[in-house]
Amino acid sequence: MKTQEIQPSLISPHGGELMNREVPNTEKSDALKKAETLPALTISEWSLSDLELLANGGFSPLIGFMKQKDYLNVLEHMHLANGLLWSIPITLPVHYEKAKEFSIGEELVLKGKDGKIYGTLLLEEKYSYDKLKEAEKVYGTIDHTHPGVQKILEKGEIYFAGPIRLLQKPSHHPFTAFHKTPQETREMFQQLGWKTVVGFQTRNPVHRAHEYIQKIAMENVDGLLLNPLVGETKADDVPAEVRMKSYQILLEKYYPEDRVKLVIYPAAMRYAGPREAIMHALVRKNYGCTHFIIGRDHAGVGDFYGTYEAQELVGKFEAEIGITILKFEHAFYCKCCESMATSKTCPHHEKDHIHLSGTKVRELLRKGEKPPREFSRPEVAEVLIVGLQSSKD
Repeated sequence: MKTQEIQPSLISPHGGELMNREVPNTEKSDALKKAETLPALTISEWSLSDLELLANGGFSPLIGFMKQKDYLNVLEHMHLANGLLWSIPITLPVHYEKAKEFSIGEELVLKGKDGKIYGTLLLEEKYSYDKLKEAEKVYGTIDHTHPGVQKILEKGEIYFAGPIRLLQKPSHHPFTAFHKTPQETREMFQQLGWKTVVGFQTRNPVHRAHEYIQKIAMENVDGLLLNPLVGETKADDVPAEVRMKSYQILLEKYYPEDRVKLVIYPAAMRYAGPREAIMHALVRKNYGCTHFIIGRDHAGVGDFYGTYEAQELVGKFEAEIGITILKFEHAFYCKCCESMATSKTCPHHEKDHIHLSGTKVRELLRKGEKPPREFSRPEVAEVLIVGLQSSKD
């Protein structure tokens, strides 16, 4: 299948072209019939998320799962073999015994755990890799308690590589109304007349500190793309369905309707901290954002990364990322200032500041207790409490 170039409507995508590996509707019926005759490989939910983003251009300029040369270059240098910035390996793991069933040069079907055919892969390479080396390079640790390291240790020992095609899109129910491809998002920005757009990545509910930095950013651009990740996350994160309800109530009551758009990001969360912050920025550029917010401990988990380590690494590559990075310090409510602030704007002692860890907030919500209104909007807290208690049943 020939890769199709989609003309950008705003900022140029990463690498200059927004890739499209989706089989056109006019060819889909024949492609599915052919797929029924091909050898099949069942892939994880994580890999299915990657397949979709490879197909719809979110991971442009990639058109398939990485070959060994790109993989090693990304690990060692955070660049593809052609010199283009890329910070996270996009790979398809297969267990050793299963991998022996497939031969180089053959086309294979990629099925989900539900048995549905989603795409195909032209198998151009099979290669082994060092799991601990990948963990150390991508996550900065080999500690088994890190969720990303756990994933590496659990997955297959062989990587399959080659270009993909998407035959059927994964379901995003109940978020279908908020699902758009990068091309569709770009077209939406063009219709709205937005020339400058700031993107915000989140896997958590939006609290007052997030709201504060988003609205500061909105003062300098035409619009905000609230782009929450709804793919696989760790078990104790707030479920996507609960979070989406909280975003909707917040936007309805506290944001100007014509200046904010809510679009899901159908990726798995890697918790790779600084390296994932770079990838998040590149993907949002592909979605059409000209600016991207990076706050404290972006894409972090536990105490594995420094508070502003992601900002520091992204800062080294900002010119190559090609969009404006907006770096914010940790925000809090100051009882003396009677407003949201950061250490750059507030002179008062920490005892006058109200801020809670995500873990502490989740504990309160699961017990049915609302965080202080200075930390979280009461309407948002109510949605989260009901949702989290329902998810326990």
